Amino acid sequence: MVGLGRMGAGMVERLRRGGHEAIGYDRDPKVSQVSSLDELVAKISKPRVVWVMVPSGDPTEQTIATLAGLLDTGDTVVDGGNSYFRDSIRRAEELAEEGIDLLDVGTSGGIWGLREGFCLMVGGSDGAFRRVEPAFETLAPEDGYVHVGPSGAGHFVKMVHNGIEYGLLQAYGEGFEILRGSKLYDLDLHQIAEVWRHGSVVRSWLLDLAESALAADPQLSKLDDFVADSGEGRWTVLEAIEEDVPAPLTALSLFARFASRQESSFAMKMIAALRREFGGHAVKES
Repeated sequence: MVGLGRMGAGMVERLRRGGHEAIGYDRDPKVSQVSSLDELVAKISKPRVVWVMVPSGDPTEQTIATLAGLLDTGDTVVDGGNSYFRDSIRRAEELAEEGIDLLDVGTSGGIWGLREGFCLMVGGSDGAFRRVEPAFETLAPEDGYVHVGPSGAGHFVKMVHNGIEYGLLQAYGEGFEILRGSKLYDLDLHQIAEVWRHGSVVRSWLLDLAESALAADPQLSKLDDFVADSGEGRWTVLEAIEEDVPAPLTALSLFARFASRQESSFAMKMIAALRREFGGHAVKES
């Protein structure tokens, strides 16, 4: 396992509990079991399986490029990060020239994966999938892994999965803000989240987590309203445009995250200025 962060460390532990031999490498020497990728590869018996759990983009690109020079024909690289699926298609083609398989594995489960299991969406050749399947079976809960198609398919499915997640999170966020903003009722948000978990059509694991967060901090007063995005929402919107698929909810939930990062919105200032200019509407001075 390359990358022993929040998910990688949990995956290594779950594999070991399932009877697999697993060696972990991380740039942080405090958690790494080996000093380099070279040493990691040298310690694994052939045919090797190296699972990469590092951030998408350059970290993944550099890690896989390095591994390409260390591995041999018949070895397999598993990219379990949130890589762009078109990059995964290219990387699979490049590794195939060296006789190395690439499996792109969309991985969902977060910090709960060690206990609950990781949902795995696998792209790549059938042969490589079968070789690594015992690990998938250990990492996932029952019925929690699937071979969805050829190279890139795993990350494509995970990309859309995360696009859906954006919309779900936005809906919960807006709903609870409407409840909190009521001028008629002083509502207990934690109480409402708890009752919705039992028989409601909006019950879900995300709602379970909302209940937990509100139990710890009913007003979420310890949190800032900044919301990051790790790329999958953007890619989902781009693919929707490419395929002429209307996806307004996904797009709006992505743009809402952008708005959360603005201390001051110039666009809203411009709207206020124009309303003042054409209609004499009142504005607030900064």
